[in-house]
Amino acid sequence: MVNATKGLFISCDIPMVQFIINLNASLPALQKFIIHILDSSQMFVQPHVSEMIRSATADFREQNSYEKPP
Repeated sequence: MVNATKGLFISCDIPMVQFIINLNASLPALQKFIIHILDSSQMFVQPHVSEMIRSATADFREQNSYEKPP
């Protein structure tokens, strides 16, 4: 018998995957969202966390971007 799970496929660079893994690890067990890590740049997550991942990665990128001083 086949088991099917609805999810969201994420493909990104390795540092962003590590950020998402650390984000997942910081949550309590009942709120963990990673279903399966496919390789170093791809993963399968629960579909209801897409906006949370987008906002967390946007905040992460904003904090780690360089702005040239005036």
